[in-house]
Amino acid sequence: MRFDILTIFPSFFDGFLTHGVVRRALENGIVQCERRDLRDFTTDRHRTVDDRPFGGGEGMVLKPEPLAAAIESLDVRPKTERDPGRESVILLSAQGERFTQSVARELAQLERVVLICGRYEGVDERVNTLFCDRELSIGDYVLTGGELAAAIVIDATTRLLPGVLGNEASSAYESFGVADVGASEEGGAPRSTHGSGGLLDYPHYTRPAEFRGLSVPEVLCGGDHAAIRKWRREQALLKTMHNRPDLLKNADLSPGDRKFLDWAARTSNKAD
Repeated sequence: MRFDILTIFPSFFDGFLTHGVVRRALENGIVQCERRDLRDFTTDRHRTVDDRPFGGGEGMVLKPEPLAAAIESLDVRPKTERDPGRESVILLSAQGERFTQSVARELAQLERVVLICGRYEGVDERVNTLFCDRELSIGDYVLTGGELAAAIVIDATTRLLPGVLGNEASSAYESFGVADVGASEEGGAPRSTHGSGGLLDYPHYTRPAEFRGLSVPEVLCGGDHAAIRKWRREQALLKTMHNRPDLLKNADLSPGDRKFLDWAARTSNKAD
């Protein structure tokens, strides 16, 4: 898979691309990541990439000419001829749809992703109209530029590619995982914890068994794997209910899950 980053700060990615799973993916040839400095596609001696907005207002706007030239230098297909199953041009913008794990899974199926890093007050909308397949935002807040957002998109997508993680199951046993048989039950316990079914992940513990007066839950040390699966599922449900209750609406829940959530809600209300 190939990522192309269009930015006025290509050196921003120096550290990011030389650490962790992204570095290993690059070294192993699983992904490629190329950077293009927008100033290299300007035509004036000042290498101008921005100008004042039409209609007045604060700040500056990235000009369309350098961005268009940079995109066209990549030999990506025109927007009207692009195969959406192979490549995508994405504008990183606070006005975009929210980037989620499901979007990362979509991108991980592509061969190529071009990421345009916005700056200043934004990007000339004609670039979006002519070249971009979608706009993405990493959250409901405003950054000074799209470079951080691009790094997040690359990291979240890369770790889903086959061969990137040391344990292939790691990208399934985690928050926002896809649903599988995990919500179905066997003997009163979930048949597996493979895939969270849209829930947040359950709590994790490691050695030592006791730390500053807090002990690892006994069920995790008893060797009863059905009990462990049941405990983990219940803890994932509780964490989601407390931290991200909005996720429960679309989560893959079994009748036992719903019964447990009803009990947890009643217990919480009594405690309050």
